[in-house]
Amino acid sequence: MKYKLSQEEKELESSIERNEWKSVDNKAQYLKKFKSAAKNTLLKDKRMNIRIAGKDIQLLKTKALEIGIPYQTLVSSILHQYVTGKLTER
Repeated sequence: MKYKLSQEEKELESSIERNEWKSVDNKAQYLKKFKSAAKNTLLKDKRMNIRIAGKDIQLLKTKALEIGIPYQTLVSSILHQYVTGKLTER
């Protein structure tokens, strides 16, 4: 059985083939920051359900894949950083 790519997967594949993906600077530091934030969010005791655009979910999954963590962990980490003042608006 052959797997059929979704439109989003086709776009992602094309983007990779066009060499549009770049490595992040200081990858070790970048990973350390997000792993630390993820560790701080492991003490989860409440559930939250939200509706979010499919495109935003795909972007979150892509970012999470780049840094090597599950996308839910990335979302939780971002929210934790924001509410604790470690992530601020520009």
